[in-house]
Amino acid sequence: MEAQPLSRAFSELSTPLIADAALRLKVPPRIAPPGIRPITPNQLLAGPALPVRHFGSVDVFLEVMQDAQPGQILIIDNGGRLDEGCIGDLTALEAEHCGLAGIIVWGAHRDTPELRQIRLPIFSYGTCPSGPQRLDPRDSSALRSARFGDFVVEAGDVVFADDDGCLFVSAERVDDLLRVAHEIRQRERHQADAIKSGRSLREQLEFARYLEKRGTDPGYTFREHLRKISGAIEE
Repeated sequence: MEAQPLSRAFSELSTPLIADAALRLKVPPRIAPPGIRPITPNQLLAGPALPVRHFGSVDVFLEVMQDAQPGQILIIDNGGRLDEGCIGDLTALEAEHCGLAGIIVWGAHRDTPELRQIRLPIFSYGTCPSGPQRLDPRDSSALRSARFGDFVVEAGDVVFADDDGCLFVSAERVDDLLRVAHEIRQRERHQADAIKSGRSLREQLEFARYLEKRGTDPGYTFREHLRKISGAIEE
């Protein structure tokens, strides 16, 4: 799926819905370590990953942007460091100029007021006023992949991000994930509307029947019960 249709398809979804769809389809999602946040709240971001590894100099960002495609999302591996802000307003402006959809950093940023004015969706683990003071040796994978926590993001992966966090999936399963995520959303919205109209969630999920069954079969789980009635609150 191309960047713009992908972004549109995600506009009514969320990372929890994508994660639930991945669980249902047995697709292993690569979920960013907890704590990542958008600089400006209420941001939704979805698109192909443009991975890059940072070694202390901004030139690697400019180099990877040379062949960037509109709608890609810059995924920066800065080793999860919080002692330096590896991106600021100039990198964000250049990314916006290239048509990138956003930036996601395994690390920290700086120039927060300026970044909020730019409005490009940017996700990071926090702020640090100091820029990088180091210049480490650069390896051959700098423009091909990015580590993010315990996993690796490669070109061709797809990223989803919002206020709940960030996750990465292989491109070949994206259509299935979006389809199932929409199905889950529709079922949950129907359940939410029913609660607001006076029909409790316990009634909708036949909870009394579940308790009765569990009373005679202690190994009977709520998830098993939900699968039998096509409930969507858990997987």
